[in-house]
Amino acid sequence: MGFLVGYVLGFAFGVSMIVGFARHQHTRSKRRTDLAAAVASFARMTVLDSRKLLPDKLCPSWVVFSERQKLNWLNSHLDKLWPYIDEAASLVIKSSVEPVLEQYKSAILVSLEFSKLTLGTVAPQFTGVSIIDGESDEVIMELELQWDGNPKIVLDIKTRVGISLPIQVKNIGFTGVFRIIFKPLVDELPCFGALCYSLREKKKLDFKLKVVGGDLSSIPGISDALEETIRDAVEDSITWPVRKIIPIVPGDYSYLELKQVGILEVKLIEAKDLTNKDIIGKSDPFVELFIRPLRDRLKTSKTIDNQMNPIWNEHFEFSVEDVSTQNLTIRVHDHEGIQASELIGCARLPLRELEAGKVKDVWLKLVKDLEVQRDQKNRGQVHLEILYYPLNASSELYNPFNSDSGMTMMEKVFKHASDTVGSLASASELKKEVIIRGVLSVTVISAENLPATDLTGKSDPFVMLKLKKSEQKEKTRVVNDTLNPVWNQTFEFVVEDGLHELLILEVYDHDIFGKDKIGRCIMTLTRAILEGEFTERFPLDGTESGRLNVHVKWAPQTITRD
Repeated sequence: MGFLVGYVLGFAFGVSMIVGFARHQHTRSKRRTDLAAAVASFARMTVLDSRKLLPDKLCPSWVVFSERQKLNWLNSHLDKLWPYIDEAASLVIKSSVEPVLEQYKSAILVSLEFSKLTLGTVAPQFTGVSIIDGESDEVIMELELQWDGNPKIVLDIKTRVGISLPIQVKNIGFTGVFRIIFKPLVDELPCFGALCYSLREKKKLDFKLKVVGGDLSSIPGISDALEETIRDAVEDSITWPVRKIIPIVPGDYSYLELKQVGILEVKLIEAKDLTNKDIIGKSDPFVELFIRPLRDRLKTSKTIDNQMNPIWNEHFEFSVEDVSTQNLTIRVHDHEGIQASELIGCARLPLRELEAGKVKDVWLKLVKDLEVQRDQKNRGQVHLEILYYPLNASSELYNPFNSDSGMTMMEKVFKHASDTVGSLASASELKKEVIIRGVLSVTVISAENLPATDLTGKSDPFVMLKLKKSEQKEKTRVVNDTLNPVWNQTFEFVVEDGLHELLILEVYDHDIFGKDKIGRCIMTLTRAILEGEFTERFPLDGTESGRLNVHVKWAPQTITRD
């Protein structure tokens, strides 16, 4: 009997221990879950949330004063000082900005001068400040500024058509972020050697132009040319990476100045489906390309008359100062003779999207405005081949003329010289002396989904092959009554300058009285030179779903210097 009682008591005690342990674990788990939820809630708290929970006297100063509030003292002092700043700044701006406007003026303008310049009675407002991590010997501060001013600015302009006009710049609205760099830090007051400032980001720049006593819109081309001049001057004269340096402590600060860090090679290949700007005939397109809109650094292509799908095949070279922030800008214009050209569309490619030493083939969609992209109209596309190579390249980018570097022929040509060359300019000159010669073998295999051009619902297609620069031509046989022809014909071309050549493949429908163009595709020889051999299914421009299957092979000859 005692044994039975002990067994029952032991069993009850064991069960109670298990239940108690389970309840303890459940309670402990719930506390952990509640704690994790509380920590997550605190992580999501804002400054306003913390001020609701605690009175101001219990909050640290950085909580009580937000960034915007911290700048109230600066804006208050700026309002008081503004009449004096206006008078002093107007003289400085007039003497420094006039040469800048003169440098950036459009071809239609002869001269630009200020006849009146005051900044008005409304002071700018600083709306935010932040400190940016930089190098150990510098302090970087960024200030966001907003200005809806009422300045009195009148420009006297003279045009090439003999018209002189006083132009008023009014209703200025500007929002941007200015970067201020204090560098180097030194052990004497004010503890930094120089101050650099730049417009880090231009968020908004609005203004209106008005002829004093007249209407600017009555003079075609002048308004657009003047507005473009003003925007280009602001864009390049003070926008990052351009910076102004003010020495504080005597010393040499030339190392702070803007310097070239690399070269951008651009091949302008073609454009397609451009908007027609002419009432009679077709547009006469040409292209402007730039990284910085300085007149001596802006590149212009030749004009292709009466063409909505032009082929340029032109090469341009640009200096790069800051890969992380600079862009390649493309503007396609319609040439209008003695009148100002009309913008068809523009595009922009950030250089940070490029990989050093790697060729990038891109199609860029054209838009009306790079800043405000509300226009959904199709303005066409432009085709580019781009290569960026830096000044102080990494170890994988060796001297292109070193046969022991182990790189492909194309890489040897494109990569800049090593430290033994001495400078990027020297490397560029050496690269220009190199010519890639070889034999290009093109096998036209077949086509798919060609559009019907005959009444029978079929076509009689053949392909015309052409090298743009050397003007060599070949063509396939005609395949009758089909929308999916097979040719399997091979053609060979002797190429004297592979880097500057284009292969154009055009598909035609054969007729008794002539030929009708179905579509085309255009390719550089870059991929063939780099890869040696490839097969590709190219879309045919001019068709909805047509494709052309081609095999390409490159047999190189020796690289020589002229």
